[in-house]
Amino acid sequence: MNSFQLQSFHTSSISPATNLPRLFSLEKLRRVPTRVYIPRISSCLISESQQKTVAPNSGKPVSKDSKEIMETERNVLVGTYARAPVVLKSGRGCKLYDVDGREYLDMAAGIAVNSLGHGDPDWVKAVVEQANTLTHVSNVFYSIPQVELGKRLVECSFADRVFFTNSGTEANEAAIKFARKFQRFVHADEPHSATEFIAFTDSFHGRTMGALALTSKDHYRLPFEPVMPGVTFIEYGNIEEFKKTIKPGKTAAVFVEPIQGEGGIHSATKDFLQTLHLTCDDAGAILVFDEVQCGLGRTGQLWAHEAFDVIPDIMTLAKPLAGGLPIGAILTTERVAAAISFGDHGSTFAGGPLVCHAALAVLDKIREPSFLASVTKKGLYLKELLTQKLGVSPHVKEVRGLGLFVGIELDVQAFPLVDECRNAGLLVLTAGKGNVVRLVPPLIISEKELEQAAEILRECLPALDTATPT
Repeated sequence: MNSFQLQSFHTSSISPATNLPRLFSLEKLRRVPTRVYIPRISSCLISESQQKTVAPNSGKPVSKDSKEIMETERNVLVGTYARAPVVLKSGRGCKLYDVDGREYLDMAAGIAVNSLGHGDPDWVKAVVEQANTLTHVSNVFYSIPQVELGKRLVECSFADRVFFTNSGTEANEAAIKFARKFQRFVHADEPHSATEFIAFTDSFHGRTMGALALTSKDHYRLPFEPVMPGVTFIEYGNIEEFKKTIKPGKTAAVFVEPIQGEGGIHSATKDFLQTLHLTCDDAGAILVFDEVQCGLGRTGQLWAHEAFDVIPDIMTLAKPLAGGLPIGAILTTERVAAAISFGDHGSTFAGGPLVCHAALAVLDKIREPSFLASVTKKGLYLKELLTQKLGVSPHVKEVRGLGLFVGIELDVQAFPLVDECRNAGLLVLTAGKGNVVRLVPPLIISEKELEQAAEILRECLPALDTATPT
């Protein structure tokens, strides 16, 4: 089967329509060229120069309605997103529909966000119910949904305390502050406390300045330097290098993704994570698990770290928690929380009643054992399908993942395949260095839909024959 292999992680790793231009003056629109620039979509750790080596998009013609919206976007928004030439309008279940009524099977789920798909009735009911009751209240006051969500998260995790944020990068920023405050709190009688951090190759922890400093790829960090100093990157999975790098009195915290998403769907081993835990304890450092993408049922267990029998001091969450509404969270032990005082951190919008009530609906569904078992079953089935249908291609090196968190590693850039799949009605993402197809569908996806996705991928494989080698 060529160099292709199926990987399901070793046993050492786991245990069992509005006319938009009318909103803006024609004079403004005349100032900017009206041609439509359709860049290549990317949601991975890949540099701009690498993206430019890929052949131009050869997708289907853009309709008049789509072109109008794209032109307006180009004239009024900051150009930070390399968007695909699709204007999505609605969704239901695992299907999305563009302004022209074309249907797409969603294997991206808003980058692992829409775990219950689109328009889940219980989620919609929760949002409407809370919107009709109380949408926002300052954290100067108590609110019932926030307290209830915090209670529920403590009940189903290792944590004793919860702090809410608005996103994953904000959760990691808070974790940075919590770790440094913890060190100062514990070593209050000493002139200096630990302030440095360890992170790993192929890591992604966010785009704000602290979280960015913990993200390994240079092209993310270099345009914005100096970022937060004191971060050392070591090879993901390298136990000996880690032991040599961590320093008592210097290292405040270690940030790690149990399973890397943006980095290419790479899993840590059980030995590696357990070594991190023991060594951090010995060095007095905080161990932070970033489960922003891999947590909350994505792997078939509620929390990804459960597969490794390791408990962190802090876990950061975000993407799927509120079913598409912005939320993030830190889950932490009492030992760390004891170091945090009134005024040490805060947020205007974080933990608002609306998002927390929506998150309760999501959490209550995903945490059910039968739901998690179905994710495991469907994940195994997906990898079997990909083995059968893609194994004939010399470009496919490996399929790896856990649950519905799957990566297809290629020996060429994945963008032509992603484009061709989109033209065929399938939405997928890239990861790694642009050579990994990332599949993170809604967790409610059916086996029939998985079969459809695998078949489209198979039919689109010839697109790789002219792709740029990695």
